[in-house]
Amino acid sequence: MKAFLEYVLKNLVDAPDEVSVDQVTREGRTVYEVRVRPGDVGKVVGKQGQTIAAIRNLMGAAASRYGARVEVDIIEDAPPRRSGSGFSAGEDSGDGENPRVDQNPENPPSVG
Repeated sequence: MKAFLEYVLKNLVDAPDEVSVDQVTREGRTVYEVRVRPGDVGKVVGKQGQTIAAIRNLMGAAASRYGARVEVDIIEDAPPRRSGSGFSAGEDSGDGENPRVDQNPENPPSVG
């Protein structure tokens, strides 16, 4: 099953050499931990999560034939921190001068 998952993932992404699938056991389940290049995560997830849902359904169906239970998790490594002031554009510095609109309960963001 791991080979099947790797085959599917490598054919979805732009960088197939950077696809990694680790098989671990947690709470009686086999968990496949998927790692791909950060730019390829969206391709694996798909629109509204449809692609990863389909992959999980296929893996679950295959596992059920053997009475097993599996999970497929996408592991996103944290991006490296940028050096500098520690704040990015639009972030509230905490001094009360420039609060972000989405953090102000008196002015909630509009839904478009």
